[in-house]
Amino acid sequence: MTLRDLPIIPTVLVLAAAATMVALGFWQLGRMDEKADLIARYEAALTTSDPLTFPRNPEGMEDGAYDPDTLFRVAAFDCAEVTEATSISGKSERGQSGYAHIATCQTGFGPTEVKLGYSRNPNTPEWGGGAVTGRIAPGGRFGARLQLDEPVAGLEPLAKPDPKDLPNNHLAYAGQWFFFALTALVIYWFALKSRVRRRD
Repeated sequence: MTLRDLPIIPTVLVLAAAATMVALGFWQLGRMDEKADLIARYEAALTTSDPLTFPRNPEGMEDGAYDPDTLFRVAAFDCAEVTEATSISGKSERGQSGYAHIATCQTGFGPTEVKLGYSRNPNTPEWGGGAVTGRIAPGGRFGARLQLDEPVAGLEPLAKPDPKDLPNNHLAYAGQWFFFALTALVIYWFALKSRVRRRD
């Protein structure tokens, strides 16, 4: 097979698609390094002890928004009013499966969620709010929740927030894009060979 056997438009399209997939693969490798740096920064945040005021409402963000740089930091605020209580699946500090109980609080910064503690019972206990201290954990409707240092009465401690639980799958994603690019080129190569054989 020679260059004359290559149809111009299909070849350009396939090569452009393969190049795009390779570029996406390298982009994912860059994201992998960024995520590793982020996790390292969050692990460093676990060593801090001076409490922040949470939730923070950075300029340009709506009420209830949070600053992602505050994740895994110690924080404190006053839960002026509990507007909602619910439970989701969760794990205790001892690794038992059960329920994490969550309250939605109104604060001077907007609504936020507080993880009250763990139990095997899905019914969330009564809690009237007040001053709370804990560590900022990712998740929830607002992107972050405060997990109490000490669970409310009747509940057990939840598993502590761990930056290592954040997924860093970018190497796998990069491998997929490189594989897709190689597959596209191989399939196109065999299609060209089949086309030449039929013509001959």
